[in-house]
Amino acid sequence: MSGPLFAIRRVSKQYPGVLALSNVTLDIQAGELLAIVGENGAGKSTLMKILSGVIVDYDGEITLREKLVKFRDTRDAEQSGVSIIHQELNLVEQLSAAANIFLGREKRTPWGFLDQEAMDRRAGELLEQLECQIDPRQHVSELRVGDQQLVEIAKALSLQTDILIMDEPTSALTESEVARLFRVIERLRARGVTVLYISHKMDEVFRLADRIAVLRDGRLVEVLGRAKTDVRAVTHLMVGRAIEETDVSSPRQPDEVVLKVEHLWLPWPGHARQWRLEDVSFSLRRGEILGFAGLMGAGRTELLECLFGASSERPQGRIMLDGREVTFQHPADACEAGLALVTEDRKRYGLFADLPVGGNITLRTLKQMTRGGFLSGAIERERSEGIVQQLGIRTAGVDAAITSLSGGNQQKAIIGRWLLAKPKVLLLDDPTRGIDVGAKAELYRLMDGLCRQGLGIIVTSSELPELLTLCDRIVVLCEGRQTGEFARAEASEQRIMEAATQRRVVPV
Repeated sequence: MSGPLFAIRRVSKQYPGVLALSNVTLDIQAGELLAIVGENGAGKSTLMKILSGVIVDYDGEITLREKLVKFRDTRDAEQSGVSIIHQELNLVEQLSAAANIFLGREKRTPWGFLDQEAMDRRAGELLEQLECQIDPRQHVSELRVGDQQLVEIAKALSLQTDILIMDEPTSALTESEVARLFRVIERLRARGVTVLYISHKMDEVFRLADRIAVLRDGRLVEVLGRAKTDVRAVTHLMVGRAIEETDVSSPRQPDEVVLKVEHLWLPWPGHARQWRLEDVSFSLRRGEILGFAGLMGAGRTELLECLFGASSERPQGRIMLDGREVTFQHPADACEAGLALVTEDRKRYGLFADLPVGGNITLRTLKQMTRGGFLSGAIERERSEGIVQQLGIRTAGVDAAITSLSGGNQQKAIIGRWLLAKPKVLLLDDPTRGIDVGAKAELYRLMDGLCRQGLGIIVTSSELPELLTLCDRIVVLCEGRQTGEFARAEASEQRIMEAATQRRVVPV
């Protein structure tokens, strides 16, 4: 084959009111790792979905191995050696990890029966390649987001693909899991696999890529060799302007304690550790951002679920809000008391895909918009448009589909939903996961502004630089235990990581 592996010629994709891709022409060479970068909404995922058969209705031409192709669906693309790992996980939660890996390609015995043992064995081998400890028989619904991502990757590996598309594959992985994934990618490349890699993380892009393709507003801006550019130049091409440094470090003036947690324990029935959280205590002041750091499985998400009344088991200990002890049987109780939670998984727990932007914003506070027992459409529109303007949500209007927004603007809409409820405490679980550098800067400024207005904020993040940028104090968790607490002036990546890896010593 003398030409490119993939040749994309004048490809465009139009949605109602949105031009997702405009006249994109790009060559992809066999065996290379091509990074695809751009802001949310730049067209990266749309282009990858076209290449993998998810989107079949588009303008333009694509050749694969010098033959004109137009995939009918993802299975057609997979049979041609092209597979994709989506940013938004695409798993059947009621099935096991092994069943998800082989969904639609189930292994059968010579007599035609389902060969579950063979699927479990092969799934275990694939997961072992990723150096993870997932039981192939475990239901996906029982796995955390990071483990679910690894199941998606194992599914793609099972296809023996020649061209692997990865859409933000590390967005929910810990540093150690990311390092493992990079080792897997290197092994795939040694076998000649071509990798198309979408990421907002510039350190990953510059570590892995041979070339970098930059998209902006649906157009291909430039393709650059990694060695011939730098992060500043690439981010400038992504947004069409230099990204200003986000400085939220000027001293805040925290007020009185709004939330206090004493000796919080969360049971873990059937597990050798017995407790997901062990004796966690902390306080949060109004006008303060308190961060929680830790590796995957440290208990960050479980802690926020306890505070919000959403944990599967009843926690032990004391939670005091405005000096009064509270017990939440259900998240609705926490909402009424003045807590708000933005979950780490927008798709599963944050967005209502069937509702428009305005409906997603006003859903929590509809009672406040009724007059004479009926919902006032005029008041609802006024409130939702006010949030759109206040938070700078980029949308065609409050009637637009929430799924038409970029990840950063979807996150703003969810935060806006809670701001209408006027919470006392805002809980943010990894709020910038899968969001580009420009949108991150906007969210940082938003959180800082809300904090300076007197809101108490608790934030978790898998990115330590993010916590160091945002937080007045950082509490570190390791295997459910509180292993460190640092004021802004004391905190550093090294000190936090040392605390995050203080694993328990088991007596011999």
